[in-house]
Amino acid sequence: MLKPIKIFVNSVEAVNTVVGKASMYLVFAMGGILLFESVSRTAFDTPHIWAVEVAQFVMAAYYLLGGGYSMIIEGHVRMDLLYGRWSKQRKAVADLVTGPILIFYMVVLFIGSISSLQYAIEYKQKSYTPWGPPLVPIKIIMTIGIFLMLLQTIAEWFKDLSRARGEK
Repeated sequence: MLKPIKIFVNSVEAVNTVVGKASMYLVFAMGGILLFESVSRTAFDTPHIWAVEVAQFVMAAYYLLGGGYSMIIEGHVRMDLLYGRWSKQRKAVADLVTGPILIFYMVVLFIGSISSLQYAIEYKQKSYTPWGPPLVPIKIIMTIGIFLMLLQTIAEWFKDLSRARGEK
């Protein structure tokens, strides 16, 4: 692997590892919010209109920001009827073929997320719930998460290229 590509791959993996490990703790925040709402609703008969929606936003941040890290640790679900039995080099060749499709998909998602973010900023978009929070913060997180996943997808493609050549 060429040195600039290796630097790119290592940098992307470092960022996604830090962001992914930090986002793992969001599951506890979500659990805390839902526990608070459950206790508040049942024990004190005081429900909060914001709790479930905040928990949904936290969950969205959890999986959007953790996507790149999930690729690093090979945590994504695969339909591997044949793939699971292949050698690392053969898997890398298969991933080289399918990688550009995933990269294209991630680029389309990223373009869509930018468009959605611009719309939310321009029109001060709010949720259509009784609480009605602004959607800009979650759309920023969505755009960052998709961008990090796109970068990780490209990095994985370079790693597969290296494996297919027998370099790693």
